[in-house]
Amino acid sequence: MLVRHPLHSLCPYFAMFPEEFAERHILAHTRPGDVTFDPFCGRGTTIFQSLLMDRPSAGIDINPVAACVAGAKSDPPSLVSILQRIEELERTFSRRKMHPQAPNWFFERCFHLRTLQQLMFLREQLEWRRNRVDRFVAALTLGALHGESHRSERYLSNRMPRTISTKPEYSIRWWDERALEPPERDTFSVLRDLARFRFRLEPAQLSGSIRLGDARKACKLFPRLRGIVRLIVTSPPYLDVTDYAEDQWLRLWFLGGEPSPSCRRFGDDRLTNKDAYWAFLTQVWSGIGPLLAPKSCIVIRIGGPLAQSELAKGLKLTLREALRGRSVALKSRPITSEVKDRQTNIFRPGTSPSVEHDFVFAVH
Repeated sequence: MLVRHPLHSLCPYFAMFPEEFAERHILAHTRPGDVTFDPFCGRGTTIFQSLLMDRPSAGIDINPVAACVAGAKSDPPSLVSILQRIEELERTFSRRKMHPQAPNWFFERCFHLRTLQQLMFLREQLEWRRNRVDRFVAALTLGALHGESHRSERYLSNRMPRTISTKPEYSIRWWDERALEPPERDTFSVLRDLARFRFRLEPAQLSGSIRLGDARKACKLFPRLRGIVRLIVTSPPYLDVTDYAEDQWLRLWFLGGEPSPSCRRFGDDRLTNKDAYWAFLTQVWSGIGPLLAPKSCIVIRIGGPLAQSELAKGLKLTLREALRGRSVALKSRPITSEVKDRQTNIFRPGTSPSVEHDFVFAVH
């Protein structure tokens, strides 16, 4: 990869793997025209990188933030249509005389009043589930919603991580200790700037398909992919590491959710029991099994508290249980890599796993 496509970083996301990881395995295990899939697509790295490399691709995620961002990258509208929509929204906002009050005290500390009014207006207006232009504008907003605003004017919030939304009480205490106030940002100007930046390079010529849903129902949601997926590159939730609904609560609010963190919104996000964890993964592999081509490959990056040997054993057993009648074998020796310091550790020390493991399984 000579130049990183700017759409890859449309919205930073916790526990995401780099596009180089996806690219390496796409090159190793597929040819142009082969279909790839990710049942835990997150911000859509596998899907978008596959499309850039002329591989049709699809993915699914139960988290609306993931579905919005991955969908925007995988099937983007034109830059002209995005800028026209932002201008239309700005005109409508400027004509409004009354604006709703902040949902609670946190939002008054997190955003400048005018910025918050603009965000609440966009939250009300954007039909991101049905309209691909609105989906892209929403994804741009999610990427700018919070971050290190002292370093970049493209972030709209008081200083926060750009990958997760810290909890209200923690955030306010952190800001108070440092006497931090939210910056005044014009959301529409930021969105226009970001849209032009993301389209510095042409999007992929192919379009991908993203579904908001449960990975265990993948074969029902993608009936046209039955028997033709040659490669899966994915990273499932790690055992007892993170709750995506809790970590992404502010972005979920923008997409229509509650104005406060919600633990266990997606029941399988943070499984703490090993037996339940392996049972969940078995169900997921069963859901994607009918999509796999006669000869296919499954690449899994996974971390958390389990050792490489235990993960290898558990993954092999769950895949063999789910894909009965087919041969499942490790294609190469697992690779363990140290997790580099992640930006979230500045705000929440100890949130990142120390190592991650890569497994490649051949399925026949």
